[in-house]
Amino acid sequence: MLDVKDDAMNRRLLATERGEPERSGGEPNGVANNLAAAAPPPDPEVLAQPKRRRFTPAYKARIVEEAMACTEPGQIGALMRREGLYSSALTLWRRQYQSGALQALKDDKRGRKRTRDARDQELERLRSEVERLNKKLSRAELIIDIQKKVAAMLGNPMETPANSETAS
Repeated sequence: MLDVKDDAMNRRLLATERGEPERSGGEPNGVANNLAAAAPPPDPEVLAQPKRRRFTPAYKARIVEEAMACTEPGQIGALMRREGLYSSALTLWRRQYQSGALQALKDDKRGRKRTRDARDQELERLRSEVERLNKKLSRAELIIDIQKKVAAMLGNPMETPANSETAS
C-alpha cells in the first residue's frame, strides 16, 4: 500500500518537473478519445441504391494540381486517402487535365448539347412577332366592339363588313 502511494507521488513530481499538467487518468491521448466519444456513431443502415458521387471540374483540377505538386514518396497516396479517391480516378482526371477536357466539363449536363442555328432564331423571332400582333388585334377588336355598342346606344348603328356583304 505504501509503495502504491509513493509511486503515484513520484509520478506527480516527475510530471510537474517536466512542466506537464496533472492528468486525470485514462489513456495518454485523452483528447483523441474524447473526440471519438463525442462523435455520433455511424448509421448502420445500408441504402438499397447507393448514391453516386459527383465531382466538379474545379475539384478535379485542384486534386490534379495537388498531385503534381507532390514530390516525396507516399504523398500522393496520402492525398488519395485524405480525399477518399482511387488511383484510377486520378489517372483519368490527369488525362482530362492534360487534354484540356476539364475546362470543357464546366457544362457537365448529360446528354446532347442544344445548338441554335439561324433557322431556330428566325422561327423564335417570328413566333414572338405573331404573338405580339395577335394581342394588338384582340385589343383593336375590343375597341371596335365598344364603338359599335356606343353608336347603337346613340341611335346611329355602325355598318360592319358582315352586314355590308349581306346588304349587297
